[in-house]
Amino acid sequence: MAGAEMAVDGVEAFLSDHYGGRAVAVEPLAGGEWSQAFAFRLDHGDFVVRFGAWPEDFEKDRLATAFAGPDLPVPRFVEMGQTNGFFYAISERHFGLFLEDLDGDRFRRVLPAVLRALDAMRLLPAPPELRSLPWDAWLLDVLVDRPGGRVSGWRHQLARSARLEALFTAGHEAMVRLLPACPDLHHVLHLDLLNRNVLVVTDAARLEAVFDWGCLASGDFVYEVAWFTFWAPWHRGLSAVDFRSSVLDHYAATGLTVDRFEQRLACYELHIGLNHLAYTTFVSGRDEDREKVADRLEQML
Repeated sequence: MAGAEMAVDGVEAFLSDHYGGRAVAVEPLAGGEWSQAFAFRLDHGDFVVRFGAWPEDFEKDRLATAFAGPDLPVPRFVEMGQTNGFFYAISERHFGLFLEDLDGDRFRRVLPAVLRALDAMRLLPAPPELRSLPWDAWLLDVLVDRPGGRVSGWRHQLARSARLEALFTAGHEAMVRLLPACPDLHHVLHLDLLNRNVLVVTDAARLEAVFDWGCLASGDFVYEVAWFTFWAPWHRGLSAVDFRSSVLDHYAATGLTVDRFEQRLACYELHIGLNHLAYTTFVSGRDEDREKVADRLEQML
């Protein structure tokens, strides 16, 4: 987690006070860059409390509970607040296998459930407050290094490498050429489905939970497909299936026509590569990840 962190004894003290001593078995969980997570037991139920500096991430988690359904299992959001200089959010805990940890057989087994979850997101009415800019302007805005932003300073660091600077420029130009093919749609987007944010039941028959909606946005549903196709080489299970072909077969079987699919997919793959070139430049100690992203982007160009 970026910035200061909560110690386990501090979390235990907070939960004990918050729940009158009923919270037990507090243990740290692997967290993301923007929050720190702890599991705990409360009245024979399992919960997770997360601490971070960005309350808008937790607000999006609360908003996402309205999306929950049979094909999109979103954990119940309990509450959020502020304590000891941190914002916190508490939600129900779920158990299972992380989607990106599945082997080829299990990924093939869960693939229909993944496609149903993407369908569910596409069919949801996206809250209008998720995006004020047109879709093409939003995509471009994400790639602007704004002073005071959450990851500000990456553009200057990236320019220190002639190769990365040239790659970013070429990728950006290629993406801009494809933008006219991308319609201004307003579908629900998770934008982080392959970062230990999707749990699958042990036999891979269905999804158990889709959580951490901190990147929640509104846009073209094809972007979520690009998320899987871009990151496929990183994950053995995903790389064992042809996700793009599976998606197209699914669209054909369900009667969905997607205009200019290839151009839209290519545009969003480039955007993901550029965005993560920026992100891995900003986060210290991610040089190896940045090189892998750069190589992937180079392949696409």
